[in-house]
Amino acid sequence: MYRAGFATTQHAYERGCRDVFAALDRYEARLAERRFLLGARPVEADWRLFCTLVRFDAVYHGHFKCNLRRIVDYPALWGYLRDLYQQPGVAETVNLTHIKWHYYHTHDDINPTRIVPLGPTLDFSTPHGRERLD
Repeated sequence: MYRAGFATTQHAYERGCRDVFAALDRYEARLAERRFLLGARPVEADWRLFCTLVRFDAVYHGHFKCNLRRIVDYPALWGYLRDLYQQPGVAETVNLTHIKWHYYHTHDDINPTRIVPLGPTLDFSTPHGRERLD
């Protein structure tokens, strides 16, 4: 993500962006067949991916120009993200307003105006239906 977002040449940006989406495509394929990355319960790898996915549409898609697709465009990843978000105690730890403010205010070289976009509107609380993969 950061290789694309902080690239200073077109070539470096395109390479980083393609790598991001190649990885997302691999995760989409894997998560289409299983509820979590490594089994029936979320493990550290799931929570690490969660941190990236929960920021993706709100920040990485626009701010880092990783805009080939959004997480909501990936059926398995979008359901997986909502599944993790809906685990007990997780929703209270996610503050998209703060996340967006941080990224858009601290990267002066990418966003010198420090304007924070209003969107997107994301609802992580909608049913995910991933229980069927248990």
